[in-house]
Amino acid sequence: MSSYPHLLAPLDLGHVTLPNRVLMGSMHTGLEETGDWARVAEFYAARARGGVALIVTGGMAPNPEGGVFPGAAGLFSAKDIANHRGVTDAVHAAGGRIAMQILHAGRYAYSKDCVSASPIKSPISPFVPRELDEDGIEAQIAAIVTAAARAQEAGYDGVEIMGSEGYFLNQFLARHTNKRTDRWGGDYANRMRLPVEVVRRVREAVGPDFILIYRISLIDLIPDGSTWEEVVQLARAIEAAGATLLNTGIGWHEARVPTIATSVPRAAFAWLTARLRPEVSIPVITSNRINTPDVAEGILADGQADMVSMARPFLADADFVVKAAAGRAAEIAPCIACNQACLDHTFSGKLTSCLVNPRACAETELRYDPTTTPKTVAIVGAGAAGMMCAIVAAQRGHQVELFEASGQVGGLLNLAKVIPGKEEFRGLVDWFAGMLTVAGVKLHLNHRATAQDLAGFDEVVVATGVMPRDPGIAGQDAPNVLGYEAVLTGAPVGKRVAIIGAGGIGFDVAEYLVHSGISPTEDLALWKREWGVGDPADVAGGLAAAGPQPEAPARQVALLQRKAEKLGRRLGKTTGWIHRAALQMKNVEMRGGVSYEAVVPEGLEIGTADGPELLAVDTIVLCAGQVPNPVLADALGAAGIAHHVIGGADVAAELDAKRAIDQGARLAAAF
Repeated sequence: MSSYPHLLAPLDLGHVTLPNRVLMGSMHTGLEETGDWARVAEFYAARARGGVALIVTGGMAPNPEGGVFPGAAGLFSAKDIANHRGVTDAVHAAGGRIAMQILHAGRYAYSKDCVSASPIKSPISPFVPRELDEDGIEAQIAAIVTAAARAQEAGYDGVEIMGSEGYFLNQFLARHTNKRTDRWGGDYANRMRLPVEVVRRVREAVGPDFILIYRISLIDLIPDGSTWEEVVQLARAIEAAGATLLNTGIGWHEARVPTIATSVPRAAFAWLTARLRPEVSIPVITSNRINTPDVAEGILADGQADMVSMARPFLADADFVVKAAAGRAAEIAPCIACNQACLDHTFSGKLTSCLVNPRACAETELRYDPTTTPKTVAIVGAGAAGMMCAIVAAQRGHQVELFEASGQVGGLLNLAKVIPGKEEFRGLVDWFAGMLTVAGVKLHLNHRATAQDLAGFDEVVVATGVMPRDPGIAGQDAPNVLGYEAVLTGAPVGKRVAIIGAGGIGFDVAEYLVHSGISPTEDLALWKREWGVGDPADVAGGLAAAGPQPEAPARQVALLQRKAEKLGRRLGKTTGWIHRAALQMKNVEMRGGVSYEAVVPEGLEIGTADGPELLAVDTIVLCAGQVPNPVLADALGAAGIAHHVIGGADVAAELDAKRAIDQGARLAAAF
């Protein structure tokens, strides 16, 4: 019997039966905009082969003004239809089904031609939208209907109409953005007129035997968002208008509450889907922070949803469903919800990938083909770069030995996993450890490899990581001065702390030091209080009336940097604000433009624009950056042994696991 009977159960949609309850949720990858349609087709076909019941594409614009940015992909011509036909053919040949998401960005469109219900600028875009008149609204409806008909012509099995996350249709629904007084504004029957009319006319255009998903916002997380009564009213109207499935949307993009980042508890919003499900008779899909088959199975077994949507987990592992069905769940590469290679790339105009799976969106370019010339490969350092290189090389058929000076694999990932909000790194380290065994890598723990150990291997890889940078502060050898590694491995720290360096490590250490007890990421009620998440049945939009109510900080922390700029400016594009807000809620003092003069018995002497100052602290933590560890590479060079250097041993800028893993995978693919 399967370990996941609910997850793998079929779902009858009337004209078609899906083989399981897994939806691959929509993600904008940027692949369609490359114009390389073979690459697009293989990306989706790989997920179809991996067992997903139904795939939803990234958002396709119904017209130019509705695109999320100028030049956004859509179905505007016969050529576009032919290109998309290549994608749907590939998915169908792989045994899958695929729906195209129709996404009209409204005021979120990064264009001076953006349109919306009312001329209210979004806080995440510089453009004031044009308020649509009756003819303009009709033109937008017609464009969405045309896009659906073209999707059907291109061979899609259905469409998803994006009605959540603060996009166009959502903008008409909420008083926050709809200030109209005509038949498209005012009371809720008028404000919901547009999405209901869109669904009705799309169904009329595509006929009954076509999947129509409507993505409904269950909690907007903005002031003057929808009430729960309105959500239910809309859901029933959307069902009556002809929707096949209701998919869950959570939060607007401008909301100041994290909804999919790694610090959000798993399945944090499934309680809302559970509440909606008995209100309608069509299947309801839940989403957000579901990344393992066990979590998904639990949701379905508890009756909280009819299907589970997972998006980024299918970047991390295209074979998620196949592995779960085969009893190999431990081999599923875990999505850690870091956003580093997916959303951060999207919002920076880069092609999407995945920190734990560099092949995501690069399936035709980065290949792990079996080798025809097996080699002996020695890799030194079992951090992110070394482990990935070892696994890929061994999977390709090389004989790999991995040397690690400590008694455990994981390197600095083991520091990340102790940070509150980064608990997902535990699963990542466990996955790496397991895959080293599955791949057949010979592991040497507690073995500091020397040049002599490495002589005779066909390929030698140095992945020995980094060393802390010496900040050169007078008095830094005092006993109350600690490095970040000592702190994160349990060294005693006083109640008043100064952290020197405000990069990613500094922010992590600050997060670690201000928390005590259970992490909010592992306690949904605590997390909701911390971020001020309420109930849309009580307050429109679902923001708690009392606002965020974080636990008191465990310590008084000052986070310092030399650069005279906003702290955290160089953190992740889509997560930096979360880290800043979390520390601000814990009263962390964040100061830039300081110089470090001396450690003294009373604390830390600093220089500021206003002159010298003494910070009275008990402990000073050094997070002043790092430099590559050159020891082994230098010894190999001196011994004349050819070698490759990857990861932090190559470039130590921050602790960049994304770059390290990608570098390790690409090197192993080239052996």
